[in-house]
Amino acid sequence: MFRVERRQTALTSAFTLVELIFHATVRQSRKGHGNALLALGINVLQTVIFLAAFFILFSLLGMRGSAIRGDFLLYLMSGIFLFLTHIKTIGAVFGAEGPASPMMKHAPMNTAVAIAAAALSALYLQTLSLAVVLFAVHVAWHPVYISDPTGSAMMFMLAWFSGIGIGLILLAIKPWFPNFAQIANTIYSRANMVFSGKMFVANSLPGAWLSYFSWNPLFHTIDQSRGFTFVNYNPHYTSWTYPLILSLILILIGLMAEFYTKRHASLSWNAGR
Repeated sequence: MFRVERRQTALTSAFTLVELIFHATVRQSRKGHGNALLALGINVLQTVIFLAAFFILFSLLGMRGSAIRGDFLLYLMSGIFLFLTHIKTIGAVFGAEGPASPMMKHAPMNTAVAIAAAALSALYLQTLSLAVVLFAVHVAWHPVYISDPTGSAMMFMLAWFSGIGIGLILLAIKPWFPNFAQIANTIYSRANMVFSGKMFVANSLPGAWLSYFSWNPLFHTIDQSRGFTFVNYNPHYTSWTYPLILSLILILIGLMAEFYTKRHASLSWNAGR
């Protein structure tokens, strides 16, 4: 049959790729629940439950005095928002469709688009949840004041970015060692309940304890975020450059490993899973 040949320029290819990522992101966002508002509501509810649990825990144990002088609820939110964004991004990228997925049979869909869509859908939901919770607290409870909103937003994005790097490493491992990758994802998520530093600040830790936390990029990101959020806190033992450089290295390694895995993909890898 006759067909019209269309020349693909660099600009049209870029627009096609962006459109494909957009539609894949929408599909990924709606995959958990068909109703977009209900999916957002569930995500907001999870955040509120986390905030309430830690608020009650700090109050019962008398640990509110160990927090930064200022808005205690904002202190909790600065840790919990970044923690949830980081962990949910890892889970989204780790659960992205691989080279043996049936979706990869539909051109021009590929694994890079699937990974980008998974990461962007996680960022979309977490950003909306952050905006909804902050607006509700600001209107219903008390005004929310952030010393440096731009710096805090950059740390929020860095928590998301570092989640992509770790998620890519786990995703590349998954086809070869699926059980190990799943266990590693679970252990890392559970370990960050303590080692993320969302319950304390680095300046309050004894010097001997810092080595147990300084390996974690999320620990640096949360501590730096509190430095931007509160005018009277200056982080001395953390740096935002460490999670940024580590994330770039992990993403580079993860992409190379994923490309190698894609070349050796087999449909039998998905059998029984």
